[in-house]
Amino acid sequence: MEKVQGVGGIFFKARKPAQLQAWYEKHLGVPSHHGYVVFSAKAKDQTVWAPFPAKTDYFKPSRAPFMINYRVNNLERMLAQLRKAKCKVDPKITDSEFGRFGYVMDPEGNRVELWEPPKKTR
Repeated sequence: MEKVQGVGGIFFKARKPAQLQAWYEKHLGVPSHHGYVVFSAKAKDQTVWAPFPAKTDYFKPSRAPFMINYRVNNLERMLAQLRKAKCKVDPKITDSEFGRFGYVMDPEGNRVELWEPPKKTR
């Protein structure tokens, strides 16, 4: 049986795609190439795929039925950078066995999760 090897892409609708892409590039360093981004994978990288219950509050205050998680090297520096740029940063930081998690809202109201993996997996 053939099996899926991982996430090939994340695609979502936006009211103003070009402006939203510009925000992601400016504030999260996600470089656009003709409206899309290709992240190069490293052997030790991992991508998590997880459906959440339909009534989850985890994505709030976003109303979107999805949340994108981006891996970062230093969560504190990333959040400080976003605060300095006057982005809507959630003050909550979660520490767990899976690493550290912080959150920011993009200009279209989508909650973005920022993940600093544990030192042993980086």
